[in-house]
Amino acid sequence: MDESRGIALAGKVLALATTAGARSAEVSVSIAHRFHAEARDTVVARLERSTSRSLFLRVFRDGRKATLSTSDFSDSGLRHAVERAVAQADFVAADQNAGLPDVTGSDDFDLRLADSQLAQRESAEKVDEALALEQLIRAADARVANSSGSHYSDVAAVTALANSNGFAAAYEWTRAGRSTGPVALDGDTKRTAHYGTAGRHLADLEPAGSVAATAVRRAVDLFGARKPPTMRVPVIFERDVAASILDDLFAAVSAANVAVGNSWLSGQIGNRVGSDLVSVTDDGRIPKGLGSSPFDGEGVATQRTTIFEKGVLRSFLYDSYYARKLGAATTGNSTGGGVGPSNFYLEPGSSSLAELIAATPLGVLVMDTIGFATEHASGTYSRGARGFFIEGGELAYPIDEFTIAGQYAAMLAGVDAVANDLRFDASVVSPSFRVAEMTVSGN
Repeated sequence: MDESRGIALAGKVLALATTAGARSAEVSVSIAHRFHAEARDTVVARLERSTSRSLFLRVFRDGRKATLSTSDFSDSGLRHAVERAVAQADFVAADQNAGLPDVTGSDDFDLRLADSQLAQRESAEKVDEALALEQLIRAADARVANSSGSHYSDVAAVTALANSNGFAAAYEWTRAGRSTGPVALDGDTKRTAHYGTAGRHLADLEPAGSVAATAVRRAVDLFGARKPPTMRVPVIFERDVAASILDDLFAAVSAANVAVGNSWLSGQIGNRVGSDLVSVTDDGRIPKGLGSSPFDGEGVATQRTTIFEKGVLRSFLYDSYYARKLGAATTGNSTGGGVGPSNFYLEPGSSSLAELIAATPLGVLVMDTIGFATEHASGTYSRGARGFFIEGGELAYPIDEFTIAGQYAAMLAGVDAVANDLRFDASVVSPSFRVAEMTVSGN
């Protein structure tokens, strides 16, 4: 399905909704062609090729909203589904904040979201890539005895959206990725690691050899890991772990959580929360960004929004519903059913990760975290972790089976160094950064 056919289908469903009695309506259509190959040792463990299609409808009647999701695009299926959705709206409580966005829009700015080369690749070539990546991790170190799988995947899709206020637009997008998870034997202990790369364009992916080398190094460097002492020291979060912290931070600035009191940042707009090094941005207009799009899930033009400016909280992220509820303006962050990130990231610094380590006389480098223990209302952070003990500005020895804990407010205020290793390989990303002091619980 191309863009024009997607818009036409959305318009057809809008007409059905109006005929059925909807006062206003919105239709989103998506068609995606997906491929995934997983290799283990010398065999293909999983091979998937599919075409998925989905249609999401929101209808409004006198402040009452009903939604519908379907993959049945037949004329009769769509007609019956739309009629049911409109009828169901009468049984929903009225909500003065429900409704289409007040302003929608898109433009012709080329975000370079689609790679035409992906469609030209043969399936056999993609399978061979997964097999080759698996062999690369096993050849890199004799101690790699197994893996959790080496993967290649891609998707080529069209997203179209139209509403009864006259908005109608569509865009094509692609995504490709390769990743691997080596398992190395440290005596009787299995050391596992994972590393991957993703992008809109195949040419932007990290080379397979580099992916394999990084993944294997992360596994074997933990050989001989031991539990550290319990202490209060500086903690450096490597970029992948730092991104998970930014993911929790996004939850705190999401208006959906702020509106129900499930955010430790409620009431903090205009206040200093982080150090001067904490500048956080959400930008849906980055060319080739994995979170980029010309418009959000309800047809509002995406934008660049400053969340934190040198430690000061400037804005939450909104869709139209929560913007009305909280007396703000949408930031173009609707997913169609809630609030989501575009390209949400911490602004990078000028130092390398190696320079951050060298500037840390005593501390911990966190390379991986385990478990989930974030309390969003209070801002409490606690994770099991693996990484390295830093002594004299060098990685002294690997450590595991320890916990790092703190309060998000104190963590952001304590950020005293940010690295320059930011890479846009997900919708929520971060460079490595150091917190001046946190609790490390070990022996």
